[in-house]
Amino acid sequence: MARHIYSCPLRWSDMDAFGHVNNVVFLRYLEEARIDFMFRLAPGDGSPSFSGGSVVARHEIDYLRPLVHRHQPVTIESWVTKIGAASLTIAYEIKDPDVTYVRASTVVVPFDLEAQRPRRISEEERRFLQEYVDDGMTSAA
Repeated sequence: MARHIYSCPLRWSDMDAFGHVNNVVFLRYLEEARIDFMFRLAPGDGSPSFSGGSVVARHEIDYLRPLVHRHQPVTIESWVTKIGAASLTIAYEIKDPDVTYVRASTVVVPFDLEAQRPRRISEEERRFLQEYVDDGMTSAA
């Protein structure tokens, strides 16, 4: 199983009144990692894969440990746990080598911006996503 690795900088403004990264900010971190994974790493130069848009249908987050501001970035590992006909689920861990701060998942639906409706996952997108599928996952048609 391949995982996408994203090095996410922490910003001073990410902290809340208690001195740790605010729970809402973790959603921004997940978004940064997801966009880096789906758009920057999408297959082929000029490929239309994932460029038509996508919407988040669901987030699920388990906050395991507080993360305090520091100058070193935090690592976000991402991988695919489910590929359906018109949606996919991405799992994440926000971590350092010796501690995991957050485990999360996001259901993403490809979206046709012109038609203003969800669309099916293309074969090119499916091939790209398959490289990041969790070992125990089976793909739906």
